[in-house]
Amino acid sequence: MDKEDDVTHFGYQKVPISEKADKVAQVFHSVAERYDVMNDVMSLGTHRVMKEMAANATHARTGHQILDLAGGTGDMAILLSEYVGEDGRVYVCDINGSMLSQGRDRLLNRGILTNVSYVQADGEKLPFPDESFNAITIAFGLRNFTAKESALREMYKVIKPGGKLVILEFSTPDNKLVQKAYKGFSKIWPKIGKLVTGDESSYQYLVESIEMHPDQQTLSDMIGNAGFDRVRYQNMLNGIAAIHQGTKPRLEPTA
Repeated sequence: MDKEDDVTHFGYQKVPISEKADKVAQVFHSVAERYDVMNDVMSLGTHRVMKEMAANATHARTGHQILDLAGGTGDMAILLSEYVGEDGRVYVCDINGSMLSQGRDRLLNRGILTNVSYVQADGEKLPFPDESFNAITIAFGLRNFTAKESALREMYKVIKPGGKLVILEFSTPDNKLVQKAYKGFSKIWPKIGKLVTGDESSYQYLVESIEMHPDQQTLSDMIGNAGFDRVRYQNMLNGIAAIHQGTKPRLEPTA
């Protein structure tokens, strides 16, 4: 940990880059079974509306191939599977086996059997051929990546020209009063997490990871630097969260 380049943030802590993935994995192994309940509590149910808006922003259609990164317990996959129909497919990709298992069981219980696949993989080293997907989504997961820039470049590689990248993530409120109120509300999440899941430290990490995540413009610049164009964002709840979008440029026709 002597060199600044050899460390990264895990919440407020600085840890060796090689250790972050395991630390994040332990967080989500711990909270997987009660993850959906805590999402409803922390967002007062608004995360579901935001995910519906994010799914709609993909412009997914029947027959499309969609990659849902950090797919967790399947909220986005449930929505997207309806868009793509039986001729399409949603690939739920998550590095965490516990979260992926919860998502699989949840979708099976809903009778979603034929157009969703589950892939345990690192979002910074995607195991898919180039230009495989019509759209990529990632909802409340990008902030947990060790190297966001690398992940965005991987997304660019596997999305088709003209395909949409849609990232729903916590962000920075525009209004200082909203920012202060939200920060006060989020401070109680670890205590609620202890009551609901028996785990306080994991939700302390989640609070810290939100505060360390890039703001709207910084993330937009990162998406553009990865190669996407038509980059824009839409604030949710005055910027507590934001939906970021980018499009992979279509190839120019050759003469």
